[in-house]
Amino acid sequence: MKVDLIIKNGLVFDGTGSEPFEADIGISGDKVVFINRKSKGWLKPEKVIDAHGLAVAPGFIDAHSHSEFTLLADPRAEGKVCQGITTEINGNCGLSAAPLYGEALDRREEDLKELGISERWSTFEEYFEILGKKDLPINFATLVGHGNIRASVIGYDNRKVTRSDIKKMSTFLRKSIREGAIGLSTGLIYPPGMYSETAELIELCKTLIGNPPYPPLVKGGKGGFGIYTSHMRSEGDELTESIEETIKIGKESGIKVHISHIKTSGEENWHKIDKVISLLQESNREGDCLTCDRYPYTASSTDLDTVLPSWTFSGSAEKELKRLKSSRLQRKIKKEVKDAHPHNDYWDKVFISSVNSEKNMWMEGKSLSEIARMKGKEPVDILCDILIEERLKVNAIFSFMHEENLKKFLSLTFCMIGSDSSARSFSGSTCKGKPHPRGFGSFPRFLGTYVRDGILMSMSEAIHKITMLPAKTFGINNRGILKEGLFADVVIFDYEKIIDRATFHDPFLRPEGIYYVIVNGSPVIWEGEMTGIKAGRVLKYGR
Repeated sequence: MKVDLIIKNGLVFDGTGSEPFEADIGISGDKVVFINRKSKGWLKPEKVIDAHGLAVAPGFIDAHSHSEFTLLADPRAEGKVCQGITTEINGNCGLSAAPLYGEALDRREEDLKELGISERWSTFEEYFEILGKKDLPINFATLVGHGNIRASVIGYDNRKVTRSDIKKMSTFLRKSIREGAIGLSTGLIYPPGMYSETAELIELCKTLIGNPPYPPLVKGGKGGFGIYTSHMRSEGDELTESIEETIKIGKESGIKVHISHIKTSGEENWHKIDKVISLLQESNREGDCLTCDRYPYTASSTDLDTVLPSWTFSGSAEKELKRLKSSRLQRKIKKEVKDAHPHNDYWDKVFISSVNSEKNMWMEGKSLSEIARMKGKEPVDILCDILIEERLKVNAIFSFMHEENLKKFLSLTFCMIGSDSSARSFSGSTCKGKPHPRGFGSFPRFLGTYVRDGILMSMSEAIHKITMLPAKTFGINNRGILKEGLFADVVIFDYEKIIDRATFHDPFLRPEGIYYVIVNGSPVIWEGEMTGIKAGRVLKYGR
C-alpha cells in the first residue's frame, strides 16, 4: 500500500457524532486509505504526524461564507485556513459571483476595482475557470444568488416580476446549477431581493427542484439535493413572520430550506426565542427539511446603509446617493430612521468597521454615538454624512443580540456554524479596516468557548455540526467524514487549548490550538505554520 502521510496516535472524531476513538490514519494522494489500525512497520510514508494527545477531525466546513471576490484578490485565505476550515459554502445572502449581466455587473464593478481584480466574467463557468487558476488552499462551493439573477433580468427597480421575467430568471438559475452552483440563496433585506414577493421565490424554487412544468434538474423531494437558503426579510420585529415565509417556500416548492445566521435581533425581540425554536422544530417534525447556521457572536455585520428606509434603495446606487444628497429626501430619511430607532442608545451599538477613504479611517472601530459626540452632531446626521462621503461603501457592526439566545441556537441539532465572512489574510489587499472577528475565530470560538468551556454539547456532537452536517445539507460529496476512500480533509487540534484570539478592536489575530490542516491530502498548515501549499478545489454540483 502506498501511503504518503500517517497520522499516528490521535483521538479521532470521525464527524458522525459517534464517540471518539484512538486510531492511526493513512493518507495516499487525496484520499484516506485506512483508519483504526496500527501502522505497520513496513509502511514508509513521506510524512508522519504524531497526534498523541490531540484531536483528529474532518476539515471544518464553513456553512456561510462570502469569499467569491476576496479569493480572487488574495487566494491565501489565511483567516479561514487557520481556523481549520477546509471547505466554504459561498454565494449566500442573495449575492454570488455569477451570473453578472446588466445592472448586476454594473453594481459589482466598483467592488472588483476596489479589490484590484482585473478579470471579468458573466457566468459561473467563466468564473470557475478564473478561480481555478488561483490555486486555492481550501475547497470552494457556491450557491447562486437570487439578487444576481433578479438584477441581471430587471435590475434594481422595485417592481413585481412578470411571467416573462420569471422565465428569464429560471433560465439563469438552471444554467447556474448546470455549471456547478449547489442551490439558490436570497438576501431579502438587500436590493433587489427585498422587492421580491413570496410567490416569485416559490416559483424559482420549483424550477430548482424540477417540479412541473420544469424538467428535473436537481434530485427532488425534501431531503434530496437542492437547497434554498435565506437571509430572511427580518431577524427582529418580523422574525416569526419571516420564518413562516421561509417554511412556506419550502413546503410549496418541495425543496429543503436553510435559514442563514439565525438570530433574535434587538432587545425588544429577545423574548421571541422560544416561539422561534418551536417553529423550527415543528417544521422538522412535519417532515420539512429545515436547517440553519449561526456564528458564535452576539454582534452582526453588514452594510451601514441597511439602516435606511427600503425605498431609498430602488434603482441604482447612484439613485440611492442622489436621494441622500437631496435636502428634502434626506429630511424624510432621517425622520423615518429616528422613528424606527427612537432610543439614543441604539447608536451606541452601531460601530463602523470599514470605510474606503483615508480621511475617514479614524472612524473604524468607533460607534456612531462616539463619532457624533466628537463632531458635535446627531448620530443620524453622521449616518447620512458618512454614507455620502464614502459613496455607500461603509461596513458596520451591530451589537443587538442576546448571549443566552445565541447558546440556544447553537445547541439545536440542525444548526451548524457559518462565519458569515469573506476569506481574508493577515497582510495584503484584504487586510484592512476592522472586520468582524468571526472571519478569524468562529470555529475555534465555538469549540473552545461554547463546547469545551460552556459544555453546550459533547465535542463529538460539535464536530458533527461543523463537518458531516453541512456536507450532507449542501450536497458536498465524499467529505465531512473521516472514512476510508473519502477525500482527506483533516484538522488536528488540541481540544484543551483551541480558542479564538481575534477581537472587534484587533480582528487580524490567529486562533490557538490548531496545529495541522490537511486539504485533499496535502498539508496547508504544518506544525502551526502555513505551508503555502494550494490544494483546494472548486466543488461543483453533482461532481
